[in-house]
Amino acid sequence: MTITLNGKRGLIMGVANERSIAWGIAKAMSEAGAELAFTYQGEAFGKRLEPLAASVGSDMLVDVDVTDDASMDAAFDMIAQKWGKLDFVVHAIAFSDKNELAGRFTDTSRANFQNSLTISCYSFIDVAKRAAALMPDGGTLLTLTYQGANRVTPFYNVMGVAKAALESATRYLANDLGPQGIRVNAISPGPMKTLAGAAIAGARRTYKHTEQNTPMRQNASLEAVGGTAVYLASDAGAFTSGEIIRVDGGFHVLGMPQPENLVMPITDK
Repeated sequence: MTITLNGKRGLIMGVANERSIAWGIAKAMSEAGAELAFTYQGEAFGKRLEPLAASVGSDMLVDVDVTDDASMDAAFDMIAQKWGKLDFVVHAIAFSDKNELAGRFTDTSRANFQNSLTISCYSFIDVAKRAAALMPDGGTLLTLTYQGANRVTPFYNVMGVAKAALESATRYLANDLGPQGIRVNAISPGPMKTLAGAAIAGARRTYKHTEQNTPMRQNASLEAVGGTAVYLASDAGAFTSGEIIRVDGGFHVLGMPQPENLVMPITDK
């Protein structure tokens, strides 16, 4: 089966710049033949996005605040008016106050907990509901998660809880929307050098540790994540739903660092 997105139209939400995971996905999907629309939040991100969108032949850009119903309504109304339907949506939106990611999880404030869960998890549920109405012939919904959802990861704190909720939401949405022919999956890359990742304390050490210990001894590339997204949105992924697809070089299978990276090297004595 040839993996192609020819004739498919999709919405990409969350491109911050050319190093964004969302951009790696968008580029791969465009190269596979998809026609794309984009959302952004705020004028600064819009200016960064314009030349990227133009490079893949898109002039459909809309400013969206996922915490505002009117803003969300306007975005999906625009898609409905211009295209009439959607084939896929990529949700790459998450946020937490970085000041609360560097300390203890027990110090998470109520306000930041609610904001983190609303933006990082509920927004995907809200997007799914709106997108499903534009998928009469079925479609694909994709979101992004991280290993901190399943294992305690330094400096991730409430974002780990938010991603755990997002992974659970992915499974429940897959069950709800499956009868409509809509597949829902999450991609879980290892740490990557992105704008969002750089905001997390200890990001460089996390990136280096993963690179040195993953079975493949390297972190995932944007191209690898993009290729996975293309597969999931294509007809080749027709019966993959409710999954958390890990693109982390196998790091998630490890119980300990590689022998050469243990504090006390393993010897026969």
